[in-house]
Amino acid sequence: MSAVDFEDPQAQAEARAVVEASGTSFRWGMRILPPDRRRAMYAVYAFCRIIDDIADEPGDLAVRQARLDGWRDEIARLYAAEVPREPIGRALAPAIQRYRLPRAEFDALIDGMETDLQGRNVAPGMAELRLYCRRVAGAVGLLSMRCFGAEQPEADAAAVALGEAMQLTNILRDLGEDAADGRLYLPEELLQKHGIASRAPQAVVDHPNLPALCRELAAQARSRYAEAKALIARCDRRAMRSAVMMMVGYEALLDRMEEGDWREPRRRVSLSGWRRLVLLRHLFR
Repeated sequence: MSAVDFEDPQAQAEARAVVEASGTSFRWGMRILPPDRRRAMYAVYAFCRIIDDIADEPGDLAVRQARLDGWRDEIARLYAAEVPREPIGRALAPAIQRYRLPRAEFDALIDGMETDLQGRNVAPGMAELRLYCRRVAGAVGLLSMRCFGAEQPEADAAAVALGEAMQLTNILRDLGEDAADGRLYLPEELLQKHGIASRAPQAVVDHPNLPALCRELAAQARSRYAEAKALIARCDRRAMRSAVMMMVGYEALLDRMEEGDWREPRRRVSLSGWRRLVLLRHLFR
């Protein structure tokens, strides 16, 4: 069933405000979209931001789980053609209908956030890590491709590959912050391979073998970026412009981390304003 046909300018403005307040680098890729597609992306991103905050914020676990369950119910209402209760739900409704956004991807996103909420994120196996990436990043990519207007099978495959590459980049960037929160997304197999016996996040971040492990995980991210690029090259160029903008920025982040070789893993790497400008100019050329 389709979502209710519902336009709410106030809800759409609230979704945009969530995007702008987040400071995400993704907003540059969203701004080049036509207005209807841009509003759809704002709604999708705002939904992702809200459920991510529920998983990350402190507070009673049962209360936060109930809030995630509430968003499951909200998504169910949208696909049952019922009037949504939340402002972001009202912003999502026309996007779901107009661009045929698949419900399974919203449910997958909530599944991924439950992994974080329930603390199932310390040294996962590689298969678990890939499933997590598929849920929290691949799902976003698949929803985004629909909003961009890229619906061919190659675009879906590119979304999954790019989502994994970008999530691995996030993991490598946020080692210190994640450890402070008791999280360790580095896979069990690589920890064993590189002789890191502890599974205490803070101890792993301080281990002398960490840079070698990070280089190997970065190589996996590079492989997925290369796969995504090959698939993107077979898609409609105009529809993929936003995806390429997002990819270019994340690859540049990985470049910077590799330059530093994870010698300061607690330091969060970011791109300066001038680097972003150079990347954008290069892209549009």
